[in-house]
Amino acid sequence: MHIRRPLGPIRTHRPTASRRTIRALRTPFRTGGTLLATTALLISACSSGGSTSTSTADAVLAALPRATPSTLSPYYGQKLTWRTCGVPGFECATMKAPLDYAKPASGSIRLAVARKKATGPGERLGSLLVNPGGPGGSAVGYLQSYAGIGYPAAVRARYDMVAIDPRGVARSEPVECLSGRQMDTYTQTDVTPDDKQETNQLVGAYKKFAEGCGKRSADLLRHVSTVEAARDMDVLRAALGDRKLSYVGASYGTFLGATYAGLYPDKVGRLVLDGAMDPSLSARRMNEDQTAGFETAFQSFAKNCVRQSDCPLGRAGTSTDQVGKNLKAFFTQLDKEPIPTGDVDGRKLGEALATTGVIAAMYDEGAWPQLREALTSAMKEKDGAGLLVLSDSYYERDADGKYTNLMFANAAVNCLDLPAAFSGPDQVDKALPDFEKASPVFGKGLAWLSLNCAYWPVKPTGESRRIEAKGAAPILVVGTTRDPATPYPWAQSLADQLSSATLLTYNGDGHTAYGRGSTCIDSAINRYLLQGIPPSKGKRCS
Repeated sequence: MHIRRPLGPIRTHRPTASRRTIRALRTPFRTGGTLLATTALLISACSSGGSTSTSTADAVLAALPRATPSTLSPYYGQKLTWRTCGVPGFECATMKAPLDYAKPASGSIRLAVARKKATGPGERLGSLLVNPGGPGGSAVGYLQSYAGIGYPAAVRARYDMVAIDPRGVARSEPVECLSGRQMDTYTQTDVTPDDKQETNQLVGAYKKFAEGCGKRSADLLRHVSTVEAARDMDVLRAALGDRKLSYVGASYGTFLGATYAGLYPDKVGRLVLDGAMDPSLSARRMNEDQTAGFETAFQSFAKNCVRQSDCPLGRAGTSTDQVGKNLKAFFTQLDKEPIPTGDVDGRKLGEALATTGVIAAMYDEGAWPQLREALTSAMKEKDGAGLLVLSDSYYERDADGKYTNLMFANAAVNCLDLPAAFSGPDQVDKALPDFEKASPVFGKGLAWLSLNCAYWPVKPTGESRRIEAKGAAPILVVGTTRDPATPYPWAQSLADQLSSATLLTYNGDGHTAYGRGSTCIDSAINRYLLQGIPPSKGKRCS
């Protein structure tokens, strides 16, 4: 099981499921790595106007020289050839970027780009680049399935809506690691080992995953960092003919957008960073923080669940602690005896897949009714189909047993961007008390999931760094107070770091805020995108 980093979804859409069907919600999410943790502190203590920095890094991301190096001129001077691409109203193109920016002449990578031109009326404001997060989420898919048709009409009227799949993702020379059958085995691996044998099995699964990536995508693995993806965005800005870059990024997309601002502060247009990550944190701190974030989201679910007549985890008046104990007892039972799912490939619902299904529903409170139904079926009828559907939607596994490259790209980017959270099982063992304190329900599994990068076939090229982007135009950072994947203190910290940032707060549940039903949030973001006017300092919405 993996949890995407915001480190998540973040993700292009949030999954929800009835017993054997899935309905994809449109709001972006996706986070990274293996249960890629990234949250911070329990959010209930956060006040409205202030901000709490969680920064742990002293280093600051340095801006690149303003002048474009002559060695990059062939890339910056390219013209995109647009063509129809199967989705009415959208055009597609292929952009070239250097595989290695340190050696631009040594080879290039082909990146998929899509756009939907501004519909009018009103003066065109240029291009608005969108990214749904991940890392590993397809920005092109997100544009065509939601942003290009679902963003507010006033925004789509004034901007060309544009997306680029980051290097190694989806249509842009995707990282590949395991076959579908191998991924089925991997996603069912026990991530709460009870003894040395089970620990060795988990380590073996991580090693096999890493070896598969190394064999199938050897050269690419060294060049899928967030810094390189941000540099690709500047090449795209130039190819589109825009003087500055305007952008909406969600979840991990906020890290990508903030990195762009740090590298090119003079080229920042209007940047919305929704469901913000804190770039100053170590991988260990991110994972522990996100563990707390999922616990916060689960507590909200638990309080809501026991008020419903169909809650299988407790009745009215049942404490959230007891609801958590009931769920954990169910996971323990599945660890011993998985239950049928009706899956044509013979998969049963064990602890790993069930936990993934529950976590998938934490991204959006709109998925809570489906989660109650799925848990009821599994706990009372021994039918694991509903939780399996939620888990499959999280991993982007289709009915034919094929997976997108989401999890492959997710691990590849995360393991390159930061040194591993842990170097081996002994370190995880020592950290378990902290993780289980952060989340009695999910802590043990999320701690062990943080071990995956320890066996990665290439060394990390990034480090934790503050991003200040001095000299940038006003940037809008958006945080949700009970966000499971990108905890609210991360948004506070990023807004503190960025020299020109304003923090907009959504007091609510779920991952990210734009387009989730808050007129207050949407109006503030739309005004910023259309007029360049950020909301007042300390603005909060519900």
